[in-house]
Amino acid sequence: MKVATYNVNGVNGRLPVLLRWLEETQPDVVCLQELKAPQEKFPEQAILDAGYNAIWHGQKSWNGVAILAKGDIQELKRGLPGDPEDLHSRYIEAFINGVVIGCLYLPNGNPAPGPKLDYKLQWFERLISHASGLLARGIPVILTGDYNVMPTEQDVYKPERWLDDALFRPEVREAFHRLVAQGWTDAIRKLYPDETIYTFWDYFRNAYGRNAGLRIDHFLLSPEVEGRLLAAGVDKHVRGWEKSSDHAPVWVQIKDE
Repeated sequence: MKVATYNVNGVNGRLPVLLRWLEETQPDVVCLQELKAPQEKFPEQAILDAGYNAIWHGQKSWNGVAILAKGDIQELKRGLPGDPEDLHSRYIEAFINGVVIGCLYLPNGNPAPGPKLDYKLQWFERLISHASGLLARGIPVILTGDYNVMPTEQDVYKPERWLDDALFRPEVREAFHRLVAQGWTDAIRKLYPDETIYTFWDYFRNAYGRNAGLRIDHFLLSPEVEGRLLAAGVDKHVRGWEKSSDHAPVWVQIKDE
């Protein structure tokens, strides 16, 4: 089973890019972030025509997450537990082909310090709590999406420039490391421990051309999935397509049970 994550940065505006990539790579499951579309504006028919069922959690102008699958999707949860007042569409969870898949779009947190960083850290704590509960069930789980954090200096071009940014502040990285330490495996780093790998390149200053990127889109695998990991990678070339997102798709291949 090939599972991918892709921050599309506007699902309707970049629909041709998304459909071209789906046709080219044929993942079995896709987690999308930053739909930037209200619930009723999700391009369901185009996704169906491409061969995918879909569930989605939309929001006007901002956020929004979706899970696409070639087969059946059993929705388990929309919205991250722990704060009934939080109206941001940032989490959706489904059961697909024997695996629980959580699709997330963690808050950016800038400008930092400030209320946006506070919200990010609070959201992180809720994710850590929910992830712990998922691990305790002893079932195959994949938590993937745009985490908006570079875990180490290896994951960012010129780390010294990012020290005060909410994607790289010590307390944000510490939260990510606490999450992973529960027993999750960072799929990319398991297979490529020493390589420079990025998933995001800004639109400014020819960042993509210079490969001045960040690794902020991650796959965390529970122990029940980690042993089935066959391959992982970043479809970096998609970032170079016309009118593409500033993120590239990231994917893992896991052995079917």
